[in-house]
Amino acid sequence: MSADLYWMIIRDNNAYISKKRDIKKPFSTEPGNLKNVASFRYNGLVHPKTVDIQPAKDNKGFVVTTKRPKKQNKPGKSFISVTMTAGPRRSLYKLRKYLTGSNYRKDLVQVALRKASAILESQKRSAIIAKKSTGKKSE
Repeated sequence: MSADLYWMIIRDNNAYISKKRDIKKPFSTEPGNLKNVASFRYNGLVHPKTVDIQPAKDNKGFVVTTKRPKKQNKPGKSFISVTMTAGPRRSLYKLRKYLTGSNYRKDLVQVALRKASAILESQKRSAIIAKKSTGKKSE
């Protein structure tokens, strides 16, 4: 089936949507949704090619998970995960090359870079705060 048909079926109700009264656009927590917005463009369930970026387990770098369209019907083999821990500039450069070089959803490249940058920035701040809080004040 096409991605449009899948979207028509799940757009109003699915397990990942969080609807609130005050919010105009509902949130979505599905894997592969880079902006956590319930829209066709960012949906990770309906497209044969998706990109997902999550922080690494050890809080150093991030993990890029992509879906292979040829293995779409085999969930165990359809995802490729790559961990990038080479430092912020090099990791973002490698991510850009990985997504643009393989013609992999060009509309999501900038969004993926922003999310990866935000993850790296949050890890950097936590390291600085932890370092400052451990030192004793000597007078």
